Amino acid sequence: MTVVGPFGLSVRDQALEADVQNGLSSVEAGLLEATKSEVPFITEAAQHLVRAGGKRFRPLLVMLAAQFGDPHAPGVVPSAVVVELTHLATLYHDDVMDEADVRRGVPSANARWGNSVAVLTGDFLFARASHILADLGPEAVRIQAEAFERLVTGQILETAGPRDGRDPVEHYLDVIGGKTGSLIAVSGRFGAMTSGADEGVTDILTQYGERLGVAFQLADDVLDIASDSHESGKTPGTDLREGIPTLPVLHLRARAAAEGRPEDLELIALLDGDLTDDARHAEVLAGLRAHPALERARRDTVRYAEEARAMLAPLPECYAKAALEELCDAVVHRAG
Repeated sequence: MTVVGPFGLSVRDQALEADVQNGLSSVEAGLLEATKSEVPFITEAAQHLVRAGGKRFRPLLVMLAAQFGDPHAPGVVPSAVVVELTHLATLYHDDVMDEADVRRGVPSANARWGNSVAVLTGDFLFARASHILADLGPEAVRIQAEAFERLVTGQILETAGPRDGRDPVEHYLDVIGGKTGSLIAVSGRFGAMTSGADEGVTDILTQYGERLGVAFQLADDVLDIASDSHESGKTPGTDLREGIPTLPVLHLRARAAAEGRPEDLELIALLDGDLTDDARHAEVLAGLRAHPALERARRDTVRYAEEARAMLAPLPECYAKAALEELCDAVVHRAG
């Protein structure tokens, strides 16, 4: 059993391990090539997060999905580069909106060069992804465009907040279905499609990716509260500080509204205060870490990961299917 990639997936078959490792190595080379510019400063900024590493979760899913067709087909690696470039571009933009100082254990681009450079670098990565995508054909362009629309819609919905009368938890799950689930769904779809897998398999892996993507984001929500910066690669409580309503906070608010417990109301009062104050921020983090809302968010993470696993049932038994099932376990493990 060999561990593959920064995400820590265990692979039990040497041929599958070799395919995945070689594919991910080719993706790394493709990312560095795609982020080169004739302007050295643009290259430095564009490669900032590439060189910082990362889990490469989306390319890994592309490689595994491609096992249900020809994993060596010419479009597999470029499609993985496209999804990772798109993901990286959104991180540059997210860090500007969140005013984050750290990303993947290094200073964020906006902290290092300012917001304007970070936004424009994200745009540069989107442009490079589109250039590669054009060679994959009009169907791939359409799929990516639809996913990107969903991604942006999710971000706008998060910014706008739920409509009056809408359950905030349901609204939030719609948000992360767009922001995170859409691109991870495309990873499964591109891997299957570019490898020549049949349409039924492609649909299954798309739906699997959608659900796994939601579980992945919910695990991040838990990590934002429960982890330290060494584990998550970013400052703990970043979402809290910026007032982003992650699932543990939404569960806390729902319980306070339903039951009115004084300790819940006190924690919400702290949460609604000035969290730029480090002492207050630390107190809120400690309160949430000990609160049942965090455990409920963990259970939700498990539920979505199990839904993803269930989607795989019609696929033939093989090492690639077992690896996709293990990805569900790995996502849950991140949430504790």
